[in-house]
Amino acid sequence: MQSIARVIVDHSRRILAVTALVTVVAALMLFRMDFNADVASFVLEGNETGETFQALQDKYATADPINVVASLPDGETFASVDNLLRLAGLRESLSQVEGAQQVVSVIPEVNPATGQPLGPADLAAAAGNVEELLAQNPFADILLSEDRSATMLMVVPGDDGLAVAQEVADVVPPIGLELTLSGNPVVFSSVIDILSFFLLLIPPAVFILLIAVFYATIGDRRLSALAMMPAVLGSVWTFGLIFALGREVDIVTVIVPIFVIVMGSADGLHFVTHFQQEAETSNDTVERVESALSHVGVPMILTTVSTAAGFASLLFTNVQPIQQLGLFTAIGIVFAGIISFFTLPALLSRLQIEARHHDALLGPKVVAGLKRLVATRTPAIVLTLGLLAFAAVSVPQLEVNPDQLFFFKDDDPVRLAFEETEELFGGATPLIGEFAFDPAAPDASLAAAAAASADLEALPGVRSVFSVASLQGALPPDQVNGVLAGTVELPLGDMVSDDGLRFMLLPSGFDTADLQGWLDFVDERDEVRVLTGMPIVWDEIARLVLN
Repeated sequence: MQSIARVIVDHSRRILAVTALVTVVAALMLFRMDFNADVASFVLEGNETGETFQALQDKYATADPINVVASLPDGETFASVDNLLRLAGLRESLSQVEGAQQVVSVIPEVNPATGQPLGPADLAAAAGNVEELLAQNPFADILLSEDRSATMLMVVPGDDGLAVAQEVADVVPPIGLELTLSGNPVVFSSVIDILSFFLLLIPPAVFILLIAVFYATIGDRRLSALAMMPAVLGSVWTFGLIFALGREVDIVTVIVPIFVIVMGSADGLHFVTHFQQEAETSNDTVERVESALSHVGVPMILTTVSTAAGFASLLFTNVQPIQQLGLFTAIGIVFAGIISFFTLPALLSRLQIEARHHDALLGPKVVAGLKRLVATRTPAIVLTLGLLAFAAVSVPQLEVNPDQLFFFKDDDPVRLAFEETEELFGGATPLIGEFAFDPAAPDASLAAAAAASADLEALPGVRSVFSVASLQGALPPDQVNGVLAGTVELPLGDMVSDDGLRFMLLPSGFDTADLQGWLDFVDERDEVRVLTGMPIVWDEIARLVLN
């Protein structure tokens, strides 16, 4: 280590200059920082289940809607003309939101008597026939609660669902209506706030906590801060690399600096501690650096390589977010290790370092306690057996949790909104699927789809299934044929393709066993090509992570 120490000390200015240059470049890359609140964008890519979901959405040109639940006070229903007029006003306000392509509501789009758009005057004239008017909407069963006191409007966004969700949240409802928002775009707009919180508050909090622990260990404020330098610069370099590659900050990359700071700071502390100890016996900077590297240089290299390798092993998973986390965390730990081995010794060699302080609160006591603890093998044997027993009991109890709202607390408004929507309408994020369709035999295809829908609805956790087959009996035959031919548009978007019928499955109170039962049903029935959606994607992601 003497030759390495000599090189580091003799070329300390150049090492520090290169470090400063790389840090400046990395800091400049931070101006390219961008947030990606689209949880689906990195969940759907890189796994077969997510790609299937994305392909089906693209095939039918669908997008995740923003669910707006409008509720009335107790005792009132939407069977009243006045409340329908309020609802029509809300629909108009939502349709004016920039980026909203379509707003689906329980109020029919057109007057069934005239075929013209249904306006406020037509609603006012229907004072005695409100129930009949609502019944003419084939989507009434999925958009209106059983007691008629709540209804759901679906706002279909264009390219930027996040911006539309934020705009919808600012819409002021008519007096007497209370709004609750749910759906994936709402989740994504809330995630952006979580990302900002993690990025702006958590890393500094971790930094301050570690400095406090380091100070209690070595009793020197300046050295405590210097011990953190490799981890901090490693984080900056890592984020600089991420943004230089055109990546965005998401709910995975945002926690990379936390791992780098926590794990990369250990090498800095080890070197600073030994360098401080050498200040008691030598004034020669080369000697101090050589002695410190002789004691901790090899352990620093081994811990850096082993820790980075551990995170890099995540690249062998089939979950893209986990692969991304492992890759960038491994890179950040390597950066921190390089800085600890070269830059930190170069910097300390140019500073006046005092001998070890005697006012450290924890360091001496912890070291003395550990020495007494390892004086015999018994504590180590007992601890090892205890950990093995704990793992043997706990690991088999690991379960798959398909909850896509795992990052929201139980009392978070987003989670409460989803729960309310599910209670009233059967899920804030419906699943989608496809029935087989033969244009040469439309009646047989619709009959098969209707039979499959009834069987699906009989499965646990399924509230209802809606497709073009559900329109039979609710619409005249010529309109159903128009839907199949593509001449009649539906408020829910494209429901028919050249070889398939898209359907929506509204769940209610389901678990991972129910999900698997639905998928087994699809595998057994030829008339059902696919069933997918964010709940299934999250369930598959959880299984891959668990495996």
